[in-house]
Amino acid sequence: MSDRAPAIVIIGSGFAGLGMAIRLKQSGFHDFVVLEKSEALGGTWHDNTYPGCACDVPSHMYSFSFELNPGWTRMFAPQPEIRAYMERTADKYRVREHIRFGAAVDSMEYDDDARRWKVALADGTVLTPKAVVSGIGALHVPSYPDLPGVERFRGTAFHSAEWDHSYDLTGKRVAVIGTGASAIQFVPKVARQAGELVVFQRTPPWIQPKPDLPIPAPLRAAFGKVPGAARAFRGGIYWALEARAVGFTIDPRLSTPQEKIARRHIANQVADPELRAKVTPDYTIGCKRILLSNDYYPALSRPNVEVETSGIAEVRENSVVTEDGREYEVDCIVYGTGFKVTDALTDLRVTGRDGVKLQEIWADGIEAHRGTTIPGLPNFFMLLGPNTGLGHNSVVFMIEVQIRHVLSCLRLMQEAGADTIEPKPEAARRFNDRLQRRLRRAVWNEGGCNSWYLDDQGVNRTLWPGHTFEFWAGSRKARPEEFVLTR
Repeated sequence: MSDRAPAIVIIGSGFAGLGMAIRLKQSGFHDFVVLEKSEALGGTWHDNTYPGCACDVPSHMYSFSFELNPGWTRMFAPQPEIRAYMERTADKYRVREHIRFGAAVDSMEYDDDARRWKVALADGTVLTPKAVVSGIGALHVPSYPDLPGVERFRGTAFHSAEWDHSYDLTGKRVAVIGTGASAIQFVPKVARQAGELVVFQRTPPWIQPKPDLPIPAPLRAAFGKVPGAARAFRGGIYWALEARAVGFTIDPRLSTPQEKIARRHIANQVADPELRAKVTPDYTIGCKRILLSNDYYPALSRPNVEVETSGIAEVRENSVVTEDGREYEVDCIVYGTGFKVTDALTDLRVTGRDGVKLQEIWADGIEAHRGTTIPGLPNFFMLLGPNTGLGHNSVVFMIEVQIRHVLSCLRLMQEAGADTIEPKPEAARRFNDRLQRRLRRAVWNEGGCNSWYLDDQGVNRTLWPGHTFEFWAGSRKARPEEFVLTR
């Protein structure tokens, strides 16, 4: 097969792309290439290097089930450790030889006559695979708030996902905009360096204590030597995390114990009643992602830190001005404003069968059959596609289920001697209608908050509405009756 006509193109080398590549090799598919826009693998764990960057899912769950890591040093691994795990895994399974670094994808277009995809790269190269697997995920396009006057700011400004390590924050006047999952990790680090820090908070998150303990060397040794020990430990974590989904998806009132834990955390760590009022949410817990931290509230209580809850009216050359007229002189702005989750998918330049663009297919909102395949896009698969995100467990579990689904689709094609596979529109419609009915009564839609889980129409296009084992049961194997196979 030509170097420019591999059987399969995988886009991205994060957990999704890496896992897909490994499982393809293990299943006897060797004619594939992984396209990575960066110069190193790792996806979000390569891009995000901000101070304090770590996983907020226990390490033993945030790893491949087929490649357990008995050597995690902490319950919640820091970014360098996760990145090192991915590097070792890629080397062990000889995936690196399939990766093309610095290969940014510009567009993908299906050729009806050749029954192949044309994958155009930014450097002008065009690959013509039979199938495409998108493993780009949703946390790779930084989101910046639209603030009046921001272009006039003369100081240093950067997003947490594009941290400027050359800039010394020591003694500086720093503004942090946003209080999401990344911010609660880097704010405590910044607070210890900055001369003054103001945290601009639009909506306070619910935060619970983080059981982030070092894993003693003898226990790590046991995980590596005692058969089944690491897997049993992982299993215990899995079911503990799954228990949280009950309040999210069945009845928010079942999350009352979770809210009590969070309220007790505030009471234990925030002594000042004014600050306590600022950081106490007024929406149902779980409506936005529940965050874990032991040092965020203490950081906000420091004398050099202020929490500002008034909206930002404008940014000036050397300051940030609030809607109530307060002006904060700042040297640096750090954006902890997350990512463009739905835009990362809708901005894809994908043209399917009969010249139909992905944006036309998704005119009424982004969706996919079992989060993976899309009517009108033959041999096109999405890992971490619409409604495969989680608010309670590890997305690596979801990725592995989807990888199994993709492999079963490829086997269906082989067994039928078919050239293409795509979901039947009616099957995709039934799946997504059921999914949205469940989501409408879930906490994310009824909890009284706005979050990045919802699109601009208020529809949840991000999260899976139930337990992960339900997704596993329904999606691990492609059902022939749900697909169209063509020869």
